[in-house]
Amino acid sequence: MLRRMVLVGLLLCVVSRGVVADTKDAADTKGTKETSYWGDAGYGVVCVVANVIYMPAKVVYATIGTLTGGLAYVLTVGDADTAQKVWSPSVGGSYVVTPAMVRGDEPILFNGPSYSND
Repeated sequence: MLRRMVLVGLLLCVVSRGVVADTKDAADTKGTKETSYWGDAGYGVVCVVANVIYMPAKVVYATIGTLTGGLAYVLTVGDADTAQKVWSPSVGGSYVVTPAMVRGDEPILFNGPSYSND
């Protein structure tokens, strides 16, 4: 059952990427950026499939970063700056892939901004 779901998801990705590319080509030739129902649906399908992998990976990474930052806080006898240097990159960033990210309009930030002690 799982194998069938993965194959259907991959098929939808391949089909939707073709639709998305078609929409981009049409927009480039007309000089305006148009979106169609199928183009939006393609981006949505790609986002859903990407989030099935991305979201659990990000949550695990943030959880491990939170625990590691807490351990750093304890081992440095309450030095919050050291813990923050672990927490900022691991807990920050994007937790969900959006259509704007798939289109390339926004970056996908797996890591958050680095913490600076300014």
